[in-house]
Amino acid sequence: MSVSNPTLITFVIYIAAMVLIGFMAYRSTNNLSDYILGGRSLGSVVTALSAGASDMSGWLLMGLPGAIYMSGLSESWIAIGLIVGAYLNWLFVAGRLRVQTEHNGDALTLPDYFSSRFEDKSGLLRIISAVVILVFFTIYCASGIVAGARLFESTFGMSYETALWAGAAATIAYTFVGGFLAVSWTDTVQATLMIFALILTPIIVLLATGGVDTTFLAIEAKNPDNFNMLKNTTFIGVISLMGWGLGYFGQPHILARFMAADSVKSIAKARRISMTWMILCLGGTVAVGFFGIAYFSAHPEVAGPVTENHERVFIELAKLLFNPWIAGVLLSAILAAVMSTLSCQLLVCSSALTEDFYKTFLRKNASQLELVWVGRAMVLLVALIAIAMAANPDNRVLGLVSYAWAGFGAAFGPVVLISVIWKGMTRNGALAGILVGAITVIVWKHFSLLGLYEIIPGFIFASLAIYFVSKLGAPTAGMVERFDAAEKDYNLNK
Repeated sequence: MSVSNPTLITFVIYIAAMVLIGFMAYRSTNNLSDYILGGRSLGSVVTALSAGASDMSGWLLMGLPGAIYMSGLSESWIAIGLIVGAYLNWLFVAGRLRVQTEHNGDALTLPDYFSSRFEDKSGLLRIISAVVILVFFTIYCASGIVAGARLFESTFGMSYETALWAGAAATIAYTFVGGFLAVSWTDTVQATLMIFALILTPIIVLLATGGVDTTFLAIEAKNPDNFNMLKNTTFIGVISLMGWGLGYFGQPHILARFMAADSVKSIAKARRISMTWMILCLGGTVAVGFFGIAYFSAHPEVAGPVTENHERVFIELAKLLFNPWIAGVLLSAILAAVMSTLSCQLLVCSSALTEDFYKTFLRKNASQLELVWVGRAMVLLVALIAIAMAANPDNRVLGLVSYAWAGFGAAFGPVVLISVIWKGMTRNGALAGILVGAITVIVWKHFSLLGLYEIIPGFIFASLAIYFVSKLGAPTAGMVERFDAAEKDYNLNK
């Protein structure tokens, strides 16, 4: 399609605002702690919304609506699993991780936390966990860049190659300049935009298709099984979709929000805000895909782009049902989802390279200014690698996300969860958990065993490895002392 001026202007204003926030954050970034964790200064609202926005990447407005559009409500099990997993993560991990990282060397990254928590003098735990972050996050970053490219390609008629760079450029700019504060502040704006789009769009689609009764009749006429939550599913299939919820315990970009909260007291309020936001967003995205079935059944003449790529259902509905100015705002919500997650992932990769490799092994005495600039250079490096991985136009957003999500969920999820609730966990137990979780995901994915989503066996086997290997040894007195002090701090302030 030809470029729509109002939509283009809306995009430009939105991107300019995000970059401006990046420059505002630049003025508050004085050292590596500021760049990586914002100096642990996030209040409950920013903690909640930035955690939600960093979680809900392009798949929220592209991958999931497309899956619902193609298969009906049977794909919504993934949303149910995510809601349960996110709530349990807020309940059991968020506050405890905040105090545990502070009591264990004021850790700035997950590898840093693991290394301090388990007194790993060899550096092996830090290296392996940083490598896991870099491998799976580069894949995850690629998924965000693909989603951004799809948006620019379909909205402005760009070639996929041009759209790839256009979609990534703004995110790289404000992450490079402003670091964690820029990412968190922009996430808050982006979360607001996303929930606006996901509440408004399904309502307008419903009105355009004749109201609730007419819409449901049209969906049923297309295929009665669209209402069947168990359509073409098996017990393993439902468990696989629900299993996405396990991933929350191990996602570094979400856990970083917990670590950056200004205090444990902010966590409970943040949990309520974040879960309300999440339930409304996931409900909206399921509704967009589901009501889209009725709309495109009634208007087959405009269904071509969605038939060609079902992940474009939200994009096409926004362009067809709204005037170009409103469509620009709604389509900016996809850009918001992409930018919010991609920026977090770039920053976590940068943190791993800067804090866990460069500072630890190459320049122990590097100045804070030097480390901040190395962190910025690493943002560019990881972004370029992810862009190269995203260059294949046949990539699908949900497929890339599912692999990276499983990798983190299995490799880090059990280690993080057990490390904050069990004082008996040891360094060798943590090491075994990370290795077993990551290897299980890679092998299970390669052989597609039993049709079961690889995060589930990965999480189970990693948890067992942590328990049994930890039982072969014992934590040091220092590990137990720090754990007890952190737990006491948590119970006093939660």
